[in-house]
Amino acid sequence: MDGPDLSALKIDERARPAPRRWRRIFVAALVVALVGAAAGWTMFREQAPEVQLTAARADAGTRPALLNASGYVTPRRRATVAAKITARVNEILVEEGVPVEPDQILARLDDSDAKVRLASAVADRDAVAAALQDLRVNLANAEREWKRNDQLFKRGLIAEQQADQMRTAVLSYQARIALAEEQVKAAEAKIRMAQQDLDNCLVRAPFAGIVVSKDAQRGEMVSPISAGGGFTRTGIATLVDMSSLEIEVDVNESYIARVRDGQPVVAVLDAYPDWQIPARVRTVIPSADRQKATVKVRAAFDRLDPRILPDMGVKVTFLGDKPTRPTAGRVLVPKAALRDEGGAAVVFVHRDGRLERRRVTTGDTRGAEVEVVAGLADGEPIVTAGPKTLRDGQRVTVKR
Repeated sequence: MDGPDLSALKIDERARPAPRRWRRIFVAALVVALVGAAAGWTMFREQAPEVQLTAARADAGTRPALLNASGYVTPRRRATVAAKITARVNEILVEEGVPVEPDQILARLDDSDAKVRLASAVADRDAVAAALQDLRVNLANAEREWKRNDQLFKRGLIAEQQADQMRTAVLSYQARIALAEEQVKAAEAKIRMAQQDLDNCLVRAPFAGIVVSKDAQRGEMVSPISAGGGFTRTGIATLVDMSSLEIEVDVNESYIARVRDGQPVVAVLDAYPDWQIPARVRTVIPSADRQKATVKVRAAFDRLDPRILPDMGVKVTFLGDKPTRPTAGRVLVPKAALRDEGGAAVVFVHRDGRLERRRVTTGDTRGAEVEVVAGLADGEPIVTAGPKTLRDGQRVTVKR
C-alpha cells in the first residue's frame, strides 16, 4: 500500500527556536553587570569618609568642689519702659527678641491733644509779643513828649503838674513793658511744657538691650500710674541688657563662710547639662533671708554666650583655690568620641590616614568630657564626629 508522500513537507524557518548563541550573550551580559556592581560596591566601601579629630588631653587635675547651689540667670539691668503721660497707643515699633539702641523709639502715643496745647501756647506768646511791641512804640513817644515838656518847664512856660504827668506816663509804659516781657517769658515756658508733653508721646529705650516682652498693643491706654482697673497698661515693653547677665543663687547661711568675692565657680545651665561655664563670684549680698535661712550670692560669667538667656535655671559649684593632684596615665576625651559596642567603650584612633579601633576603660564624667583610665595616651588623635559605619583599618580623610 502506497503511503502518503512526505517529501513535500517543510519546516517553517520563522518557527524555529532562537539560537543558543543569544542565550550565551545574555548570560555574558549578566555576568558583566554583576562584576561591575561588585566593583562599584568595593570602590564605594573603600571611599574614605570624612571625620573630625581631637587630641586626648592629659588630666591636669581639677579644683575641689566646696559647695553646690542652684539659682537663676538674672540681668543687672532690666526695665519695663512706661509712658510719662496717660495716652492712647498709636503705634508699637518693636517686637519680642528685637535688639534696640539707646533712645530708639519704642512706641508712639496719641499726640493730638499735645499739639493743640503747643499751638495755643505759641499763639499766646505771639499775642503778648505783639502787645509788647506796641508798648515800646508808645514809650518812645512818651519819652520824647517828656523831654519837650521838661525843657518848657525849665523855661517856665508850663506848670510843673503838666511835666509830672508826662514823666508818669513814661514810667507807666516802662512798667507795662516789663510786665509784658515777663508774660512773654511765661508764654515761652508754657511752650516748652507743651513741647515736652509732645515729646513724651514718643516712648524711647533708656539703654541698649533686647525686648523680652511687649506689654501694650495699639489702641490701648497707657499711664505711668495704675488707673482704670485692668483696662489701662502701665508699661510699653520690657528691656534686658544682655551684657549684664549674671547668676543669682541662694546659699545656706551655714555654708556662706566658704564663699568669697572673686571665687571661681562652674555653672551648668539646666538647658545644657553637658556645658560647663566658668564664672566668678561678683558679690555676696550682705543680708540674710530669715525665712529661708539663706544668703544671696551673685556670680559673673567669665564670657557671655548667646545661649545664656535671662531666667534660665542654673546649678553652681563653688571651687577651691588649689587644684587637686592630677592622676598619672589618665586622659580626658569628649563624650562624642566614645562609642558603645556591646556594652564596651570604644574609640577610633587616627594613624597614618587609617582608623584603629581601640577599647578603653572609662572613669568619671566631667561635664562634656569623660575620664579614660586605660587605653589612650595623652595627645593621641581620636575621632569625635564621623559616620556610624566606621570600622577598624578604614581609610578616612580629616575635616579641616
